[in-house]
Amino acid sequence: REGKLTPETRDLTEELVQKQTPGSAERLIDRLFGEAARLDGELAGEVPQPQAEEHAIKLWNWAVTKHVGSAITEEQRAKVRHVACRLAYAYETKDLSEGAIRRQILMAIKTGRTWLDSRKPTLADTFFSLAVKSLEVLYSRLTARGDAKSDLNIPKTDVEKDLFRVLSYQAESAVAQGSNQEAVSCMQRCRDMLHRLPKESGYLSLMCYNFGVDTYKLKKFEESSFWLSQSYDIGKMDRKYSPGPAVQAKVLRLLATVYFEWDCQLYQEKALNAVTLANKENVHPAGLYLQVRILLKSGAPDEHLKVAVTELIDADVPLEVCLNTAKLLMAEDREALGFDFLKRVCKHHEASPEVGSALVLHIELLLQRGKELLGKQKIEDVITGHYTGRQLSPPTLDHFQLLLWDRASKNFESRNYSEALQWYNYSLSFYSAGQMDSNLAKLQRNRASCFLHLQQLDKKAKEALKEAERCEPDSIFTQFSVYKIAVLESNTDKAIEAVNAMGKQAENPVRNEDGLLVAENAASNLLCLAAQMALEKEQQDVAMKALECLCEHPRDSGQNFTALRCLVRLVLSKMGTTSEGKSNRDTNLDRLQSYLKMGTTALQKVSQANPGSNLSSEKTREAANWFRKIAWNAALQCENYPDRMRDFFVLSYRLSQFCPADKAILIGQKTCLLMAAAACLELGRTPESSEQAEKLTQALEHIDICWEVWKTLKASGDFSKDPTDTLLLLYEFEARAKLSDPNVETVLESVLQLPQIEAKTLEIIASLAMEPPAHFPSLCKKALRIALSLHKKSPSLDVSRCSQCLHSLIQLSLPTGLLEVEPRLLEEVWGYYEEALFIIGVAQGEFPEVEILWLLTRAWNTGILLYSLGQFPEAEKWCGLGMSFLRHLGSLQESYQTQMSGLYAEVLDRLDRVKRNVIDDE
Repeated sequence: REGKLTPETRDLTEELVQKQTPGSAERLIDRLFGEAARLDGELAGEVPQPQAEEHAIKLWNWAVTKHVGSAITEEQRAKVRHVACRLAYAYETKDLSEGAIRRQILMAIKTGRTWLDSRKPTLADTFFSLAVKSLEVLYSRLTARGDAKSDLNIPKTDVEKDLFRVLSYQAESAVAQGSNQEAVSCMQRCRDMLHRLPKESGYLSLMCYNFGVDTYKLKKFEESSFWLSQSYDIGKMDRKYSPGPAVQAKVLRLLATVYFEWDCQLYQEKALNAVTLANKENVHPAGLYLQVRILLKSGAPDEHLKVAVTELIDADVPLEVCLNTAKLLMAEDREALGFDFLKRVCKHHEASPEVGSALVLHIELLLQRGKELLGKQKIEDVITGHYTGRQLSPPTLDHFQLLLWDRASKNFESRNYSEALQWYNYSLSFYSAGQMDSNLAKLQRNRASCFLHLQQLDKKAKEALKEAERCEPDSIFTQFSVYKIAVLESNTDKAIEAVNAMGKQAENPVRNEDGLLVAENAASNLLCLAAQMALEKEQQDVAMKALECLCEHPRDSGQNFTALRCLVRLVLSKMGTTSEGKSNRDTNLDRLQSYLKMGTTALQKVSQANPGSNLSSEKTREAANWFRKIAWNAALQCENYPDRMRDFFVLSYRLSQFCPADKAILIGQKTCLLMAAAACLELGRTPESSEQAEKLTQALEHIDICWEVWKTLKASGDFSKDPTDTLLLLYEFEARAKLSDPNVETVLESVLQLPQIEAKTLEIIASLAMEPPAHFPSLCKKALRIALSLHKKSPSLDVSRCSQCLHSLIQLSLPTGLLEVEPRLLEEVWGYYEEALFIIGVAQGEFPEVEILWLLTRAWNTGILLYSLGQFPEAEKWCGLGMSFLRHLGSLQESYQTQMSGLYAEVLDRLDRVKRNVIDDE
């Protein structure tokens, strides 16, 4: 049937080959690859050869050119080749030329290989099968041609080579898919072809070796041993084309390793045979070392092992291999053989510059086996050699130093300080005089610590520390060592100086020191140790300085809170002493306040970064509650110092904000704010103070916050008997009145709206309204009038307080000069006098006699003032009012009766004369 190439395939091919851009290549390749499925199905055998061949070659050549420079990936190249090859096979093959068939074979093999390299073996298998079929077709044609044999040999050989290559690829694909039996079958066919293709034996041997490596990595020891055996057997079939003795030995060493790891007891003989044969093929350190391993694992006697290790020395293998062998012997409890071997190695390599590594290993193994005396002798030999021209290489010396330090550290930890010092002295022997090195500084610090524990403080410890300061003066560990000596000598100034230096150095990352501390918390841990040491020596000032430095550079929240608690307890213990003077008390209070502020800041940081904190919320709340109580108690102790009392109550409030807002905490917050506001008002009562306005404003701020807390608290229960509303309004009234705030009248209105207002509250309001610098007489009188009204309504009349209210009202209202006499004011005051007369009448002698006399005098004086102004009727009225109080006087009535009656008669007489003169004039 006639057919044609699909337009999609044709167009995509043209676009990819001629018009594609770097960004479109991947998309076009994927679409072409999708079209390839149709070539396998509905269009199989229908595409005309010229169309298919043309596009197949275009795609193939494009993939070749794009592969140069890696313009496309290996998988994309495989997809393009896949489509090209499918196009090459998309037409009938019975009339194809040999050249077209060869092209099909080439394309199928290379496409399969590309898929195999892309780790898609199942896709590769399809094309390898196509290649085999085409090779069979080509071979049958060549055979059927019947030409001279000499002409046929070359093409048929080429076909066999291609078939050999395809079979090897199929074997590789089978191994990749885990089909070992199929791989063996393909390999066997290849092996059968080697008598005609002897040059391929090397290739096939290496292929089997690679299969052995792959299966070994997968722990498929049986399959691996088969492939490695095949590799060796094939490699020795034809020495001319063999991979060579080195490769053959490598194959055998791996084969021995496979038997060794598979089951050394079961395959001991095979493993030994393989490695022995490997060493015969090509002596290699790895083979000799493997031989020792196998002998050890199989439990061979020392005699056999001695022969094996002697071969190592005779073969002059690298020193490192010998050292690894010695370690292996010691690990397998062949101690005598191991030490004997090490001696022989050291003697054999004594001229080598690397012999020091063998000496160091010998010492290390002696120490591990408890042969410390022998080890120390060897160390002294190494030290002697160091100064006689047989110095250790830098890497070996570093390793040796670590060995010495590790030994010293273990003795130090077990409190064997003299032994630890000896090991540190060994290390010191390798440093030259005047050398500058951070490790030398660390070494001298460690030596100083040993001297301190050995109580050799005066000279040796200080000399070691002096050297440490010379090498590394800016190290926090050096300063800590200085600090320790200063504390032991009770040198407070020197200790504090060292602590300050430690505090500065704590700002930078600290390296770990002998595993003593956790590196990221080294500085804070050192400061804690410093504080602990000072406390043990009863040097509180030094301890407090260390703790303060710790709090300034916190690395851990829990540690920070612990340090702050210690500081607070220390300063409280100082405040509790009877010898504490005022200056010391002030200093201690300042310190306590500073520590509580630091606690507030620390809690703030924890709350802001809670996910990164190492404190649980319960511990955070517990710390906040502890600091809150301390601030509360401190405030109560400052009753006579309102400024300090305010500050501590404010701190207590702020700290309480980090506690759960339950009823008890809310009550505490309310009380703190009330007390802080009261303290601010107390400070604001100082007359003519430059800070008066500031203090009063602070009081208003505390009052505003307290209102919010109080609203929350009231919503949680019944607080009908709580006087907080009244107190807050009184505090607010005082602050606003003294600030001359016009809103003060609004505050009074709020007071009047209280459900159970008391006369006393209004009397306080009246007093505050006129307390300098406040001056609100109208508000004062309003409050007094309402207070008087409440007194009169009371079941038991308080005559004394009524008299005080009336006194204040009259005092505020009565004119004091000629210009202030107004009928309205006189009428207002007259009303107060009538109230007074009423209460005096009701009081039945309880009204204070002094107040009655004051009322009489003020009324009389008002009448005289009016008389002087010519207001005679009013004058007579007010003088008469004054006379009306005479009868209410007690013991004073008689003396004032005579005097007042005479004066009153005189006044009346003058008033009569004035009246007559007025009539005569008319």
